[in-house]
Amino acid sequence: MPLVPTRELMDAAVTAGTGQGAFNVLHLETVEGLIGGAEQAGLPLILQISQNCVAYHGGLEPLAMASLEAAKKATVPIAVHLDHAESEELALAAVDLGFGSIMYDGAHLPYAENVAATRRLADYAHARGVYIEAELGEVGGKDGAHAPGVLTDPQEAVQFVADTAVDALAVAVGSSHAMTERSASLNLERIGQLAAALDVPLVLHGSSGVPDQALVQGIAAGMRKINVSTHLNGFFTRAVRDYLAQYPDLVDSRKYLAAGRAALQPEVARLLTLFQKRGL
Repeated sequence: MPLVPTRELMDAAVTAGTGQGAFNVLHLETVEGLIGGAEQAGLPLILQISQNCVAYHGGLEPLAMASLEAAKKATVPIAVHLDHAESEELALAAVDLGFGSIMYDGAHLPYAENVAATRRLADYAHARGVYIEAELGEVGGKDGAHAPGVLTDPQEAVQFVADTAVDALAVAVGSSHAMTERSASLNLERIGQLAAALDVPLVLHGSSGVPDQALVQGIAAGMRKINVSTHLNGFFTRAVRDYLAQYPDLVDSRKYLAAGRAALQPEVARLLTLFQKRGL
């Protein structure tokens, strides 16, 4: 199954009224574990590489090229996406490397500058057949658009999408980044209002903190791309800890990394399957 454009997966989710899982890469072992889980489920997946991940690896190209090559060898459709890029240069580089989509986060800029930068990137991406996502919410602390209590305004969202020409919009509806407990409450009414007002798919960031039932309800209300990172990282890390506790004298890192990689796969498959539901 070849590497596929993100637009293909998102269009399918919109048509079906389901959620498309988009899970974050940290290193090659997560690439392999995430793809393995998608293959177990027999469902497509968007692999996401964030700007923080790029910084950790000292540059975009090595991990990006490995992810793209792994996607080409998968038995299910896999797209590759740049997540939460605050750098225009990084976003341009991802387009040029062959990513299926980019997410530009201009929340650190004044609104007019954010719109202008996002539109520049949208024009560049669209000229090359690349899908672009942006984010809109009221800034409310270090979590920005996903700070507790912050909600995206539907009319502001309509204007932002019109001005930037983005293909998908991450909205603030009650989730928050990096939560390790699944206790967030989504504002289903606001999701419905945004879905009715906009003609682009809605993206849920911070999904790790959202319980299963709320995720399914959010998808039924109109969320279409579901981002998960912290929740899956926990499965990987717990497996590594358990393996090292069992084999305290181990020095071959492939052994415990393989345990972490294997632990990802069942939960990836479960989540992708869950996102196909239309109600609980």
